[in-house]
Amino acid sequence: MKFCKKYQEYMLGQEKKLPGVGFKKLKKILKKCRRDCRSKTDVNGVIDHIQTCPQHCPVCDGTFFPSLLQEMSDVVGCFNERAQKLLELHLASGFRKYFIWFKGMLRGNHIALIQEGKDLVNYALINAIAIRKILKKYDKVHYSKKGQAFRSQAQSMHMEILQSPWLCELTAFHINVRETKVESGNAPALFEDCYLICNDGKPFLSCELFDSVKLDIDLTCSICLDTVFDPVSLTCGHIFCYMCACSAASVTIVDGLKAAEQKEKCPLCREAGVYAGAVHLEELNILLRRSCREYWEQRLQTERAERVRQAKEHWESQCRAFIGV
Repeated sequence: MKFCKKYQEYMLGQEKKLPGVGFKKLKKILKKCRRDCRSKTDVNGVIDHIQTCPQHCPVCDGTFFPSLLQEMSDVVGCFNERAQKLLELHLASGFRKYFIWFKGMLRGNHIALIQEGKDLVNYALINAIAIRKILKKYDKVHYSKKGQAFRSQAQSMHMEILQSPWLCELTAFHINVRETKVESGNAPALFEDCYLICNDGKPFLSCELFDSVKLDIDLTCSICLDTVFDPVSLTCGHIFCYMCACSAASVTIVDGLKAAEQKEKCPLCREAGVYAGAVHLEELNILLRRSCREYWEQRLQTERAERVRQAKEHWESQCRAFIGV
C-alpha cells in the first residue's frame, strides 16, 4: 500500500479530527508546478524543456511551502497540547488528580494512559514521515534541494515534531510506566527498543521507531558537563540542568527562567529568546532519579545548598530595598 493511502486511512480512523498534512493536496500542487514548468513554447514554436521551477515560483513559494508550514505548525501544536495534558494527569497527585479525572481529560488508569501515549507517538511519527516524504517528492520533481532547505528552516522555527520536548517526555514516560507494576500485569509498550543508555558515563535516551526513525537524546548538560539534573528544554530544543539554565539566562532560581530577558541566548546554538517558553522535563527527571540514585543524592545535596543560598540572598536584597537601606 502506498504511503499516501496509508496516511489517509490513519487520519480518517481517528476518533477526533486531528490536524494533519494535506498529502494529497500537496501532491496536486506539485503536479501543477511540474506541468507549468515542464515545457513552454518560445516565439518560434520550439518547446523548451525545463526541469526546475524558477527561483521565485508562484506555485511553490505562494502555495506549497506556506500550506505545508501551516500544517506543520498545527500538527506540532496539537501534539504538544495533548502530550502536556496526558503527562499532567500522570504526574498529578491527590485532589488535583481526581479533579482532572472528573474534568474528563482521560480515564484514570494506567492502561488508558499508556494507550493515549501510544496514540500520540504514532500521530507524531506518521506526520513526521509524511512531511519527510512530501519534501523528498518536491526535490525529486524539481531536481533541487529546496525541500531539504525548507526542512532545515522549519527546524530552526521549531516546527519539526521530532524536536518537540514533549516527545522526549513521552519517551521517559514510557520507560517509567514500563517499570511500574500495573494491576493487569504486563503493560503494553508505547514503542519497541526504548532505553536509557550510559556510554562512558554519558547517558542518553535511545528509541528505535518504525520506518527507520531513530530518536537519540543526549542527557549531558553542556554547561556543567554532567548528567542533567532537574532538566529543562529550551524552545530551541537543547536540554540543560535547571540551575545551569538559570545561570546562563542571568536569573536566579527564585525569579525563574520566565524572568529572563529576550536578549539572553542559548549557550549552544546562540538563539535568543529561548528561556521564557522552557519546558520542565518532569518525567525525565523521575527516570534519571530512579536510574542514577547515587549521583542523584549527591547532586541533590549540592543543589539544595545552592538554592538555599540564592533564596537567602534574594530575600535579603528584597528586605533592604523595602526598608530603603
